[in-house]
Amino acid sequence: MTEFDAATAAVEAALAAGARYADARVMHRQYESMSARNGEVEELTQDEDAGLGVRALVGSGWGFYAVPELDSASVRQAGARAAAIAAASTSVAGPTADLVPTEVSTASWRSECLVDPLAVALSDKGDLLVGATKEMYECGADQAEALYQIWDTRKWFVSSEGHRIDQHIRECGGGISATAIGEDETQRRSYPSYRGQYGTRGWELVTELDLAAHAARVADEARALLTAPPCPAGETDLILGSEQLALQIHESVGHAIELDRILGWEAAFAGTSWLDLAKLGNLTYGSELMNIAIDPTIPGALGSFGYDDEGTPAARRYAVHSGQWVGVLAGRDSAAVAGLDYGGSVRADGWARLPMVRMTNVGLEPGPHTLEEIIAATDDGILMDCNRSWSIDDKRLNFQFGCEVGWEIKGGRRGRMLRNPTYTGIGPLFWRSMDMLSGEITAWGTPNCGKGQPGQVGHTGHPAAPARFKGVRVGVRG
Repeated sequence: MTEFDAATAAVEAALAAGARYADARVMHRQYESMSARNGEVEELTQDEDAGLGVRALVGSGWGFYAVPELDSASVRQAGARAAAIAAASTSVAGPTADLVPTEVSTASWRSECLVDPLAVALSDKGDLLVGATKEMYECGADQAEALYQIWDTRKWFVSSEGHRIDQHIRECGGGISATAIGEDETQRRSYPSYRGQYGTRGWELVTELDLAAHAARVADEARALLTAPPCPAGETDLILGSEQLALQIHESVGHAIELDRILGWEAAFAGTSWLDLAKLGNLTYGSELMNIAIDPTIPGALGSFGYDDEGTPAARRYAVHSGQWVGVLAGRDSAAVAGLDYGGSVRADGWARLPMVRMTNVGLEPGPHTLEEIIAATDDGILMDCNRSWSIDDKRLNFQFGCEVGWEIKGGRRGRMLRNPTYTGIGPLFWRSMDMLSGEITAWGTPNCGKGQPGQVGHTGHPAAPARFKGVRVGVRG
């Protein structure tokens, strides 16, 4: 039985068991990662799994069931059991579960991949990591680490409405870090970010990172941080590099605009949101420079796809436009509850997990400045970049972030390096203070976004550029 046959059989069985709607996903995923430390390969992981998950809707209740086997009996049983679970769910009163309409498609989609990452020789990948860590170690790092990760995912989706979609998504990325150990503290510098850089691309992404070329600088900066003066405490103008701003977007915008959080569906574990749906279209989220797009169509970005896991085609829309909150990340059922007419942001991290609202590519549109112009226009401030720590409340409102490195800005010039830089704020007040934004956009990839019960790991993208924020509290300790 083919993958499409298996998904079709599961849907038919769910309908026969009483479902008014059903969909099924067959997924096959290969995963590979390698890490090295101080000039030696430390770990190699290669995993592969496949299976089918089916959703069924009976009345106002959803049911989900998954099996690793794709034979006729197993997938039909999965469909019937999903419908039975959905029927049982109707015993708990809830709002009517409608689905906003979506285009019914028969389609195939493939992410662009110039060099198949799984076809690159393990020896070549190992040499890359070993060489970079050896260089960092020889340049003074006490711990020199490097990592790459690869995901090769195939999906076959069928729905009772007539969808028949297959996708092949290849993702990869990597990075390096150097740790320097002093008498009283430890400092770390990373490239290109604290977790590496990832995208929906082939091995060409890793090649373009040129990890070895940055090894010596990363090690030197880690050691320099040990004796750098600490970040001063107080209020000042804050310039964030694009990598740190990507995480700021992820935590204080991306999660806040997830409709299931706004509706309270994720309150048990992931939390809620400070946003009130009644204010959609009538709330100032940030300054007029703040234009945040939800865009899973960006070529090569980590949150890109052709269709989400409900069969909704990828589409671009605004979450924030000229500082005004205008859009959310939604699924077909949550959108119907909220009275919206779009979904498109539902994904699962595997065949055995229920699809849920997830970030796609959520990021800033370019601004009118350059980083050099922002620095030159700043008389007294601090430039921070590369995340080191984060903390944000369950409403995605109050936050505190630490960065790996800071630089003092005096008289429009970048000055001495600062260690242990931190800043804190309240989401909308912080975003409203943004008065300069660069046009130098980088689509940063986050491969470790956690959400759900049981937990799922999502892949998200965040286009971001350096920006300045006025009057931010920095140097917060504890």
